[in-house]
Amino acid sequence: YLQKFIVYRKRKVFVGKRKIQDLSNYFTKHKGEKFLLPCSNLGAKAVVRFLEENKLDFKDAMMYRTVSSDLSDLSDVTYDILVFFSPLGINSLYENFPDFSQNDTRMAVFGNTTFKAVIDQGLNVNIKAPSPEAPSMAMALENYLQKSNNKK
Repeated sequence: YLQKFIVYRKRKVFVGKRKIQDLSNYFTKHKGEKFLLPCSNLGAKAVVRFLEENKLDFKDAMMYRTVSSDLSDLSDVTYDILVFFSPLGINSLYENFPDFSQNDTRMAVFGNTTFKAVIDQGLNVNIKAPSPEAPSMAMALENYLQKSNNKK
């Protein structure tokens, strides 16, 4: 996105593959530069820690705000499976439904931090992705449904 839409002139834009450590060699090469860290209201704790450890001159800028949607109109609806892709989804669930109990609802989670957030709330995880047999949530759901339908 940045490479496509930023007018470069004298600006330097570097892109890593997945983690901030991928950019380490660029940071050491341009140690005297000032860096801008665009992030959400939740911040980027791991990135900030990395930049501070490497004693880089940076400023974080809140570019967007993550908020929970109001789902109170769904209070009397029940679902077979709830799918969460981030810990924020779990927070939103309990902000909207403070008395939520899992009962027969199955929980599907994507990622370790989301898994931990569900476990911390005392809920049971039925479907977890990514995994070696299911690298995507769609595949994890498909595998779960095939197994549960074969049991009947």
